Amino acid sequence: MRCLGIDARALRAGRQSELFGTANVYGWGDDKGRTEEIIGSWFAQGGGRRDRTVIATKVYGNMGPDGAAWPNHDKISALNIRRAVEASLKRLGTDYIDVYQFHHVDRATPFDEVWQAIDVLIGQGKILYAGSSNFPGYKIAQANEAAARRGMVGLVSEQCLYNLYERRAEMEVVPAAQEYGLGVIPWSPLRGGLLGGVLKKETEGRRRTEGRAAQTLADPAKRAQFQAYEDLLEKHGLAPGEVGLAWLLTRPGVTGPIVGPRTPEQLAGALRALELELSDELLAGLDEIFPGPGPTPEAFAW
Repeated sequence: MRCLGIDARALRAGRQSELFGTANVYGWGDDKGRTEEIIGSWFAQGGGRRDRTVIATKVYGNMGPDGAAWPNHDKISALNIRRAVEASLKRLGTDYIDVYQFHHVDRATPFDEVWQAIDVLIGQGKILYAGSSNFPGYKIAQANEAAARRGMVGLVSEQCLYNLYERRAEMEVVPAAQEYGLGVIPWSPLRGGLLGGVLKKETEGRRRTEGRAAQTLADPAKRAQFQAYEDLLEKHGLAPGEVGLAWLLTRPGVTGPIVGPRTPEQLAGALRALELELSDELLAGLDEIFPGPGPTPEAFAW
C-alpha cells in the first residue's frame, strides 16, 4: 500500500491524511500532551474527521506532573499503559485509539506484563492494535513471540528511523518486521530536511542549516554525498524531497513514511511522491551515493 502518514505536530489548518502519528509527550516540557489536545480539538469540529482518520499515538515518555521519573509515570509498565491510554483518550477526545505504539524499548518490563495490559484495553475497545517504535529487530521478535503465547496478534507496525541516508534499519529491523508481518512506518524520511534539497536552498538563501543538519554537512565527505544526490536529481529533473519519499515507498515492508509538512507546498510535494515512479537507473544511482548495509546476515557474515 502506497500512502503517507502525517506527524500531527505539523497539524495546524485542518489538513487530513490517512494516518496521524503523535505521542503523549509531544509538546514537551510544560506543554507535553498539547499535540494530542490539538488533534482532539480538530476531531471535535465534526464532519466525520475521526471516522476518516487513523490515529496512532505513543506511550513511554515521562508524563509525571513535576517532571520527576516516578515509577509508572513513564515507560511501559502495565499500570503506566492503562493510565496513559485513559489520558490520551481524554486529550484526543475519542473513545478509541487505532494504533497504540510503544515509543521505545523498556528493558525493565517483561512483554508478558505489557501484553496483559494491552489485552485488557483491546477487550475494552479502547485500542484496536499495538505497534512499536524504535525497536531493534530482536525486541520485535521477543514482543511478538510473547504475544503469540497469549494467543494475541502482537505488534502490527514498527515506526523507525529510516531514510536514504540512514539505512541501518535494513539490517535487522525491516527483516524482523517483514518476518512477523509488521508494517514499517519510517520517521524522519528526509533526515531533517537534508534529503529535501538543503544545499540548493542554502545557496539560494532560502534555508539556513542548523542543529544536526549543520553538524552533518560540516563533514566534507557527507556534504559531498548530499551534493551528489542533488546533482543526480537535477540531472533527472526531479525534486529531492519527492524522490526521498518515493524511494522509501519502493522499499520492501514499508507501509508509508511519516511526513511533517509545515506549509501547503510541502504537503503537496509529499503527495506528489505517491505518483512518482523511479527508474532502475535512478535507483541504482541512489544506491551508489547512499549504499545500504546489505542483506542480513550476509552483510556481516560470509
